Amino acid sequence: MTITRFAPSPNGPLHLGHAYSAIVAHDLVAARAGRFLLRIEDIDGGRSRSELPEQFRADLAWLGLEWEEVAAQSTRIEAYEAAAETLRGEGLLYPCSCTRADIAAAATQTDPMGAPLYPGTCRTRGPVGEGPFAWRLDVDEAVSRTGALTWSDELAGEQEAQPGLLGDVVLVRKDAATPASYHLAATLDDAADGVTLVTRGSDLFAATHVHRLLQELLSLPVPRWHHHALLVEPDGQKLAKRRGSGAAGFGLSERRLAGEDGPALAADIRAGRFPSGISLSPSLS
Repeated sequence: MTITRFAPSPNGPLHLGHAYSAIVAHDLVAARAGRFLLRIEDIDGGRSRSELPEQFRADLAWLGLEWEEVAAQSTRIEAYEAAAETLRGEGLLYPCSCTRADIAAAATQTDPMGAPLYPGTCRTRGPVGEGPFAWRLDVDEAVSRTGALTWSDELAGEQEAQPGLLGDVVLVRKDAATPASYHLAATLDDAADGVTLVTRGSDLFAATHVHRLLQELLSLPVPRWHHHALLVEPDGQKLAKRRGSGAAGFGLSERRLAGEDGPALAADIRAGRFPSGISLSPSLS
């Protein structure tokens, strides 16, 4: 059975980009008589807002979607800590004191998302100060133990895992309010929820190289992936909460509370009819 999920973070209202992602995931499994899960990813430190999950549920129901809700990330902290301790005990994590400014100053390359690529500073010199420290995955050492790995995307086809593209990623954050990074938490959650098809935006395509490595290191099942296109604004930037896309006519709750017809909006999204200036990014296929 195909099982996929929609996994929003409650750090801002849902917008049209979220609606597109949820509808793609919902429809993929509906066509295969599968299961569509909702998982609230609520460990984003002080940015998570307790009132938003209920708003998300109302928005999805308004669109005409049906789902099964699984445990929120905030209930899974022990599992994240146990996985990190396993990797730490195997010598695959190291403490890091570097700040974003440190990394930007020292980096000589960028990752696939355009961010400064961590140059392994603390892997070679050790952390500075007394902490708290982040814990990074020693990717070269991990790859030396697993050997070559592959993964499969329904649009882009078979892929050779290249986790080094993202460098030594953080798995445990120094901020105690956000105990696990997206890489560790989402990988463990998908395995725990029995997800067989990871449906998410193409902006997370590169992250899958690391997630495939973590699955091998932690003996987790390997799903397939479906990285769909993104809704983008006229400047080519994806709709994003931090850029105000939850408002200015793009917010789902705003539209719902204004009395708009949710199923009609969902039908427009399925047909590729978006508000003026909004379009789909190029597909990976």
